[in-house]
Amino acid sequence: MFEALRGWTSRQKHVVAASYLGWTLDAMDFFLLVFVFNEIAAEFNVTRNTVTWAVMLTLCCRPLGAFIFGRLADRYGRRPILMLNIAVYSIFNVSTAFVTDLTTFFIVRALFGIGMGGVWGIGASLCMETVNPKSRGAVSGLLQSGYCSGYLIASAVYALLFQHVGWRGMFMVGFLPSLALIPYIWATVQESPVFDRAKGQAQSIFKVLREHWKLSLFAIVMMTAFNFFSHGSQDIYPNYLQYREMPPHIVGSIAIIYNIGGILGCWTIASLSQKYGRRRTMIVGALMTIPAIIPWAFSTSIPVIVIGAFMVNFMVQGTWSVIPAHLNELSPSAARGTFPGTVYQLGNLFASACINIQLAVAAVYDYAIALACVPFLAALAIALLVWKGPEAHGAELKH
Repeated sequence: MFEALRGWTSRQKHVVAASYLGWTLDAMDFFLLVFVFNEIAAEFNVTRNTVTWAVMLTLCCRPLGAFIFGRLADRYGRRPILMLNIAVYSIFNVSTAFVTDLTTFFIVRALFGIGMGGVWGIGASLCMETVNPKSRGAVSGLLQSGYCSGYLIASAVYALLFQHVGWRGMFMVGFLPSLALIPYIWATVQESPVFDRAKGQAQSIFKVLREHWKLSLFAIVMMTAFNFFSHGSQDIYPNYLQYREMPPHIVGSIAIIYNIGGILGCWTIASLSQKYGRRRTMIVGALMTIPAIIPWAFSTSIPVIVIGAFMVNFMVQGTWSVIPAHLNELSPSAARGTFPGTVYQLGNLFASACINIQLAVAAVYDYAIALACVPFLAALAIALLVWKGPEAHGAELKH
């Protein structure tokens, strides 16, 4: 990976850093919630399963954010809309700390979902249009590792600060870093060279999708499987560890370790995709997840759980890390600000009930079975879909 990062210009370094940090802080704000379902439920006098609907609302609203901010980015540029997008998700995330009732909590998390939905697609298109094509695999892994990095920071906040600041204080932690990122982008990040040449002449997204409807449908189905793969292995896992009666510092520490695994997986597997191809790398990564599910979900030994969790996240997030490059290479050129983020977030929409499905299965059968079945089935679906799908490895990204 690091070999591919040599010789970068200052422009490329700042673009990748800003996109990575934007996705990291966005993911942190999302994952803070998964550690405090029980505390929010107790405060509002409802069940844990009621609070988890907030995750579904966030995921359902992310396609709207991807579409709105993506279209703005195609028309007005990646750089200014990325700054606007970061401001929006930061404001709504910190607003979570001040909600006074469950209804307002749900509304705020839905609005946060709109803000969250845009950042990935804009950052990915800005990066892929700026860096050398030979570096796309490494950059794809670095960008996607922001998701694990945000989860890792949320884990550390929970492990170290939760007992001192409570669940409301956790949502205040990320506000200042997010706002500090905006002037950094303003001062150091330049617009995408592809957008500069096109002068913001975005085509109608509906015309683009109509002309490429088979690709759009395939990408949405593929991203639905990928989102079941990711959310099915991450969103409920801290609560599963709490169900096993582990204290906050143990839960947070395990989460930190498995997110380190996710980061290393992103850096490793996405880089391999540059040499061996996007499809082949994703198929192998998905299938290699399956053996690690057994210790991750069914072991009673903490050391074995840690090893299983590390390996599951290494493979899940590593497989996922190929997606930024893969979707941008497949994307219709006139809608690159919109297409990757929108199909990704539409996949989130169709996978948004994942945590509720797992809790429903857990209520009837066993929590471990509920945990294991979703990533297992998603891994098989990804291998089949990617095997049958297209690839545009190394495609020229132009308007």
